[in-house]
Amino acid sequence: MKLKNKIPVSVRNYIQVFLGCVVFAAGIGLFLAPNNLAPGGCSGIAIIISHFIDIMPVGTWVIVINVPIILLGLWKLGFKFLIPTLIAIPLSSVAINLFSQYIGQVTQNDLLACVAGGVLVATGIGLVFRGGATTGGTDIIVKVLRTKFKHMSTGSAFLFVDGAICVTSGIVFQNVEKALFAGIALCVQMFVLNTVLYGSDEARMVYIISKNDDIIAERLLHDLDVGATYLYAKGAYTDKDKKVLMCVMRMRALPQARALVRKIDEDAFMIVTKATSVFGEGFKSHSEEDL
Repeated sequence: MKLKNKIPVSVRNYIQVFLGCVVFAAGIGLFLAPNNLAPGGCSGIAIIISHFIDIMPVGTWVIVINVPIILLGLWKLGFKFLIPTLIAIPLSSVAINLFSQYIGQVTQNDLLACVAGGVLVATGIGLVFRGGATTGGTDIIVKVLRTKFKHMSTGSAFLFVDGAICVTSGIVFQNVEKALFAGIALCVQMFVLNTVLYGSDEARMVYIISKNDDIIAERLLHDLDVGATYLYAKGAYTDKDKKVLMCVMRMRALPQARALVRKIDEDAFMIVTKATSVFGEGFKSHSEEDL
């Protein structure tokens, strides 16, 4: 039995939230805040405010700004998300202050800071989301948006919401370069966040037309543990009935599948398309919450 199956779901979720908060805080406290880079979110707003009103650290400002946003979340999302989120917000805020106080600025290079900070922040947010919580701020706003616009990916929603904060940071700091670097950090966040949230679910849908379809189907099942379904079709040119193999597989299995098909029938017709979300046995559960 895998270790993952031995750990209760609630425990795994809280572990993910804890790790996510620490990683998120490292991105803010070590890279973004010390270099005045504000790539969106409450943390971005806190970085801007603390630059001018230096009466409390960035992490504390994050908590203050989150109060009205949490109320919005309670109104729109209900109490389900309240407990893990109320744990995540102070945990990430305290971690930001600790990183800033005891380690501080890691690099003065804005490009390195925006890339490293963007990767850490997005990874942290992704882990917290997977644990069923948020780090507050635009995380909650994005969840509210996705209740209405379910077709919108989480990364794209962050880009939409946080883009305005990047522009604001450039105006407030009166530094176009800072705003551009913040924009780079935001793009890095969007890419990494989508990878963290959806990367493991990335799959390929494959259609195979071959004279040896029965052999291919058997080898796919036994060699790669990939199931297949027959679709019945008719060739437009030959007017003959055909069987089309349709199968869905993880991206990592595709090279082996191509080699297998090529070995059995070099003349096989193989169509590969992207499957962004797959629900069912071997993939995501139908009851799993959309992120």
